[in-house]
Parts: sequence; C-alpha cells; structure tokens
Amino acid sequence: MKTIIKTLLFVTIFVFTISCGGKKDDQDFGKKETTETTKPDNSAFPLAEKGKEIFEGKGICITCHKPDVKLVGPSLQDIAKIYKEKNVSIATFLKGDEKPLVDPTQFEVMKTNFALTKTFTDEERQSLEQYVLSQAK
Repeated sequence: MKTIIKTLLFVTIFVFTISCGGKKDDQDFGKKETTETTKPDNSAFPLAEKGKEIFEGKGICITCHKPDVKLVGPSLQDIAKIYKEKNVSIATFLKGDEKPLVDPTQFEVMKTNFALTKTFTDEERQSLEQYVLSQAK
C-alpha cells in the first residue's frame, strides 16, 4: 500500500513538473530582458533566501506558483496578501494543519504536496513562509 501511495505521489509531482514547469507567461511577450537585478530588502524575512531555495528546489513549488501570475496555483503575491490580511500562518497550512484560504478550489491539487511539505522541518516551512511573505506588494 505504501508503495502505491509513493508511486502515485511521484507520478503526480512528475506530471505537475512537466505540465507547469516549462510554460512562459504571455504577459512577458515583448518585454526586454535585463541583466540588472536588484536584491529586495528582506531584513524583515531573514529566512526568505533559504525559503526561495526550497521553493525552487526540493519543494517544487515553482512548478505551480509564480511570484506575480496565477499558474496552476495562485501567485505568491496573492498568497502573501491574503495570509497577511487574515494573520494566518502559511507554515501551518504547509504542515496540513490549516484550511486553504487563497483558492480552495485548488486544494485537492495542493493536498498531494502535503506528503512532501509534511516531511520538511519547522524551519524549512518557516523559510518558505518568509519567502512567500517577502513577495507581497
């Protein structure tokens, strides 16, 4: 039974990675790419850089979430705004101990990722939370 669950989780993650990972936003069409990058001031979010690494790496969050555009899941800006307004912990949601706030219709898709995010340490979930909150406009 555990093997079946692991296989289903792997297949789900693999499908999302393939279907979401390579898309280019139409909103970027015609925009100049710049080599200049300004590093945001994340002094209020000391774990944000680590959170970004997890978001783009082992968390595979980037396959469904983008900073300012809804892809499969809501944008990080939308997530940050709602969680800040409601003063609720994203880390608690990622642990599976909080109801979805941003887009409950996508909860079943996100719920499959709890098998992964539940294995994260509290610090890793806090890092992800700080990274997402640092994206607020």
